[in-house]
Amino acid sequence: MRILVSNDDGYFAPGIAALAAALAEVGDVTVVAPERDRSGASNSLTLDRPLSLRRAANGFHFVNGTPTDCVHLAVTGMLDHLPDMVVSGVNHGANMGDDTLYSGTVAAATEGYLLGVPSIAISLVSKQASDFSAAARVARDLAARFQREPFRQPVLLNVNVPDRPYEELRGHRITRLGKRHKAEPVIRSVTPRNETVYWVGPAGQAADAGEGTDFHAVAEGYVSITPLQIDLTHYNLMSGVSEWLAR
Repeated sequence: MRILVSNDDGYFAPGIAALAAALAEVGDVTVVAPERDRSGASNSLTLDRPLSLRRAANGFHFVNGTPTDCVHLAVTGMLDHLPDMVVSGVNHGANMGDDTLYSGTVAAATEGYLLGVPSIAISLVSKQASDFSAAARVARDLAARFQREPFRQPVLLNVNVPDRPYEELRGHRITRLGKRHKAEPVIRSVTPRNETVYWVGPAGQAADAGEGTDFHAVAEGYVSITPLQIDLTHYNLMSGVSEWLAR
C-alpha cells in the first residue's frame, strides 16, 4: 500500500516522524510536508508564486507552501502513482468541532479526498504532549484496516486521540462534530519599534460537547472518528432564503 503523509506542523515535527514510522509497518510511505509550521492554514493554495520541493536528510520532502499545496503537488505532480491513502498528522493539539474549518491538518487530508484518495486526519488532543506513539499506532491500525477491507468509496475521516498510552485507550466511537464558543478576542501588543500588532486569540471552549460529539468521546477516553463531507450547502435554509428574496 502506498501512503502519502503530510501535516501542518512542518516536516520537522515529532508527530509526523512518529506517524511515518508507524505507517511504514503497513505500507510504502512518502512524506511531503510544509517547510515550517502552517497551523491554521486551512484549505489555502499558493497561487501567487511557484512552489519548491526539497528533500531533507531524513528522506522527508518539504514544500514552501501550505498543507494543501503539499498534497496537491505530491498527488498531481510528484508521485508516479496515485497513493492508496493520504494520512495527515499527527497534529500537536485537537482538531474537533469548529477547528476543522481552520485546521491545516484536516485540510491536507481534505485535499487527498478531493483528489479521490481515502484520507485521514489524525490529531493528539494535547498541547503539552511529547509522546505521539499512541496516536501514530491508531493511524497504523486504521491504515491496516483499509488495507484488509478497502472502503467502498472515497472517505475522509477526522480522528482525535486522547493523550494517554495506547493500552489505556477505551476503544473508538464514531462521532459528529461538536461546537466551540466563539474565539477569544485578538490580543493587542506593541513592538519595541512602537508598532501596534495583534495576536489571534485562543479558540473558544467547547459549547456543544454532549454525548455523540467528538469532544465527549475524547473526554471519556475514546478515540473519536468523525466522517467528514465537503458539501457546505445549508439545505434546510434554501426554502427560507427563497421566500425571503420573494417578498
